[in-house]
Amino acid sequence: MSTDHDDVTLDARDAEERRTLVKVLALNAGLSAALFVAGLTANSSGLMANALDNASDAAVYGIGLYAVGRDPKWKRRAATVSGVLLLVFALGVLVDAARRFITGTDPLGPMMIVMALIAASVNALCIKLLRKNRGDDVNMRAAWTFSLNDFYSNFGIVIAGGLVLALDRNWPDLVVGVVIAFIALKGGIEILRDARQSGDQAASNHENTP
Repeated sequence: MSTDHDDVTLDARDAEERRTLVKVLALNAGLSAALFVAGLTANSSGLMANALDNASDAAVYGIGLYAVGRDPKWKRRAATVSGVLLLVFALGVLVDAARRFITGTDPLGPMMIVMALIAASVNALCIKLLRKNRGDDVNMRAAWTFSLNDFYSNFGIVIAGGLVLALDRNWPDLVVGVVIAFIALKGGIEILRDARQSGDQAASNHENTP
């Protein structure tokens, strides 16, 4: 039986999760806008992929914010939507990379490096904010996965920007865009698997309840 103390603890945890999700949502929305402008200016597939990635993250954080404090069933549904959005984003990035390969691009290496380092700093802050809240909540784990994927992707863009400068070729930018897409695919599949396993565990617990 739930006690008043348990209810207060849950309310406090929900409030903390809401505050954390609001912060990372705002950070990702702002970063997405900055990366989108930089991606257009630098003609970079990698930066555009990162911009779309952070935009999808912001949408997912909004979904997670809606699910905070609700029935676990709603949390699993929200996580499932998050995973599907990430898969859709990844496919969109692959299509854009193919288009750029066919039409040709001339990315700006220095802007790629600078913006990727800024994005890495923002994502590191998101990871720090999410670390203590990622425990048993499937949506908070999804948010953690997103920020970690973004952080790794940022350093891929730094390397690609350096290669673009050194080789004066556009293929490193296209490669990193494709790599980011596959990282997103992997993250989306992991989130969907986590949501399904959480549902299976909840169903098993319900069946075993006298």
